[in-house]
Amino acid sequence: MSPPPIMSSMSPHSPLSQGREANILEDGNDRACRSSKFLVIGHRGFGMNILQSSDSRFKLMKENSIPSFMAATRFPVDFIEFDVQVTKDGCPVVFHDCLILTEEKGAIVEKRVTELTLEEFLSYGPQDDPGKMGKPLFRRTIDGGIFEWTVESDAPLCTLREVFAKIDHSIGFNIELKFDDLVVYKEEQLAHVLQQILKVVKENARDRPIIFSSFIPDAAHLVKKLQSTYSVFFLTNGGSKLYPDVRRNSLEEAINVCMTGCLHGIVAEVSSILRNPAAVNRIRNSGFSLITYGQLNNKAEVVYVQRLLRVGGVIVDLVQEITEAVYGIISSPVQEERAVNKHEGPNDTRLLPTAIEDEGLPSEEQLKQVRSQKINLSSHIDNIIQVYQGE
Repeated sequence: MSPPPIMSSMSPHSPLSQGREANILEDGNDRACRSSKFLVIGHRGFGMNILQSSDSRFKLMKENSIPSFMAATRFPVDFIEFDVQVTKDGCPVVFHDCLILTEEKGAIVEKRVTELTLEEFLSYGPQDDPGKMGKPLFRRTIDGGIFEWTVESDAPLCTLREVFAKIDHSIGFNIELKFDDLVVYKEEQLAHVLQQILKVVKENARDRPIIFSSFIPDAAHLVKKLQSTYSVFFLTNGGSKLYPDVRRNSLEEAINVCMTGCLHGIVAEVSSILRNPAAVNRIRNSGFSLITYGQLNNKAEVVYVQRLLRVGGVIVDLVQEITEAVYGIISSPVQEERAVNKHEGPNDTRLLPTAIEDEGLPSEEQLKQVRSQKINLSSHIDNIIQVYQGE
């Protein structure tokens, strides 16, 4: 399948709003906290790979690759999200899994990304030099299954510096600071990793909008201390999985993490918000921005509901489908106003209002729109959990 066509967009690169004055940075790049625009963020570029899925859209392009990032930017995304780790010799690289797998002599061999040199890391998968053959890549799923990492459009692994160099600087980066859930890190270990990443960011960012995020509370706090230019968000699954560190186990704890670390916002797994929509106002009233991630964000009507709830943005895999839903038929302020005041019915999930006021609860008319669609959120949650594996 050929790369997606270039589409026109309306103000595609505006970043996120921020409710609390104290969290709006006065010097440097604060655009990720100032705009009231609803953000659409490409997950690992043009979407994550789910190798065990029967849906070919999740095996179209290699996730976290330069071609995947470029494909996402052909649509009106505001940011691309990707995962960064640091190799043994101090190079920030883009890769989601903490373990990288290959096959040697018929057996699966796995190594930690952080225990490889840059040269060793780049030896996996397709190579930039067509005369070289890279090690075959495999991936382990949450339930322990192992799949060969086969996608329709494969690509070499890449470094953070390369992403800065090759992706248009007007596209925002949501850089997830990736650490192993099973490791307890000392502050000096975190600091070493973060300083390597910040060095590359400082040398290459220019005026690019950037958000840092992490599931590790201490990493989020430390990256906020180490720099005063970019927004820092705390990632949480909202309690769907429990960890020894209780700060990771609920939305309330996530708010506390943000308060104690003077962070700018929360990136929450979407089902935790849909099952507890009152949390949106608690987060906003605490002065923090809210973005969501997860498989439900690939449903246009679920994105619509979140916009009405005043969620600030969504991280999505199906970039083309969701950006078309959000922006496809809204091309002028007049149409935008009409989109807020007139919904065409349950079958028209493309018509998602983007001009809702930044403050206050949804109006009664907007809530009627949601009810008129007869959206069964519980059904969506249960169905998607059955079909797709969570992260």
